[in-house]
Amino acid sequence: MTPKEHTSSVIIDVLIPAYNEENSVGKVIADIPESVRNIIVVNNRSSDGTGEVAGDAGATVLDESQKGYGKACLTGMAYIKKLEKAPDILVFLDADYSDYPEQLLQVVRPILDEDIDMVIGSRARGIREKGAMTLPQRFGNRLATWLMRQLYGMDYSDLGPFRAIKWKKLLELGMADENFGWTIEMQIKAHKMGLRTTEVPVDYRKRIGVSKVSGTLKGVLGAGYKILWTIWKYR
Repeated sequence: MTPKEHTSSVIIDVLIPAYNEENSVGKVIADIPESVRNIIVVNNRSSDGTGEVAGDAGATVLDESQKGYGKACLTGMAYIKKLEKAPDILVFLDADYSDYPEQLLQVVRPILDEDIDMVIGSRARGIREKGAMTLPQRFGNRLATWLMRQLYGMDYSDLGPFRAIKWKKLLELGMADENFGWTIEMQIKAHKMGLRTTEVPVDYRKRIGVSKVSGTLKGVLGAGYKILWTIWKYR
């Protein structure tokens, strides 16, 4: 049975945190497979037309005035909790069009076929366009995954934002980080709770626009500090 056939009976929602991504968020939404039920874009205090573009592209748009990747994710989750029917799987995607949304079915396949609880889309194992990941990003990923291996025995190659998790398992994690520690908090908590996890290769291209994290020294230092602190915090 193909992943597409599987998804006819499985509810998949997509959550996209977005901050000033009016030039890319519409492309992301357009490339998401039709088998997805809801596409939820959390407009995280954008000063451009991100919300309008996302809404015109068919997404449900939520506004969150407090900046922070994790905060946007928590806002999206709070909305999903109120839906009449919860999803079986929630997929996280960035709004900058660096990921390939059409690979979503590859990311959820281990959940559908192998009863895996969480899947990380690994950019380290996929095909990366030259220049898609900056030197600080590559170094940070290697350092973080090495530390996770040393402290927790976790075998990850990436902290990639393109990921899928069973909704019920996500709720059990009790996610709390409101900023750059969100992705690594999820991976550490999943490991400590004994969730079945795996990675699949995903491709990666140069994002549209300038990164708010890796594109500035302040962003690099802030994200790096938060990631390292989160690794140490949950040891």
